[in-house]
Amino acid sequence: MARVAVVGSYGVGLTFETARVPGAGETLVGQKFRTDHRGKGSNQAVGAARLGAEVCLLTAVGTDGFGDEAFKLWEAEGVDASAVLRLPTRTMAAAILVDETGEKRTVAVPGALAALEPAHVDAFAPWIATAHVLLVQLELPMAVVHRALAVAHEHNVCSILNPAPLSETPLPEGMLELANYLTPNATEAAAIGVDISVVTRGSDGADLRRQRIAALPAAAVDPTGAGDAFNAAFAVALGDGRPDDEAVLWGCAAGAHMVEHHGVIAGLPTRAQLEARLSNVPA
Repeated sequence: MARVAVVGSYGVGLTFETARVPGAGETLVGQKFRTDHRGKGSNQAVGAARLGAEVCLLTAVGTDGFGDEAFKLWEAEGVDASAVLRLPTRTMAAAILVDETGEKRTVAVPGALAALEPAHVDAFAPWIATAHVLLVQLELPMAVVHRALAVAHEHNVCSILNPAPLSETPLPEGMLELANYLTPNATEAAAIGVDISVVTRGSDGADLRRQRIAALPAAAVDPTGAGDAFNAAFAVALGDGRPDDEAVLWGCAAGAHMVEHHGVIAGLPTRAQLEARLSNVPA
């Protein structure tokens, strides 16, 4: 069984669908409202657990109802949340306005995530040291991301850095070199400007060291979360000891499954669903 350590984010999305975006001082009546689990770290942890991995997550949530719901999610999905920090503040939340054209405007408040420090990673180090794979993203303070990769490097643990979301702030010097695999999308890869091991390309599949691995057929309805599904499956396959070209194919299969569903958590495949999709891939 693959052991996957995840250092990443959890948050809640509050989505408002409305005909148009209100102007300054204006109040509109919207058409729909929903809340959903968000955060690349949590998404990828749940995705890896659904694929049969033993998963432990380091993140931070507040002492609010959103934090309560996070722990319910992780318990239901079999994610070890014993390292998650519960802080006397608010859980990360994002308000998303979606107009009738599908255009989105988002405001996010990091809340408890902003309080994560490298010392919290050091406390989590025993789990990283015994994992097969570390998964980390850029929705946390950079010092935390850097330390997580350094701990994995110190213990010869394979690490995957999903460099998303990419900001204009320069990344810490030497951080990228600590990761065994970088998994940006094409836009992120162009911005990073270094030699990239894996580049996800949506409906065009993915590149592994510039070799294209084709996407699997999918009746796409929503691309949201495809990258998280890819990274989770890629990590589990590597943790199972599969070669990285096969691991990329696993990632592509998980992404294909995801885009056929609305909602990230709902769209993350189980092991059986992934293997069924892979069984249709020509040898």
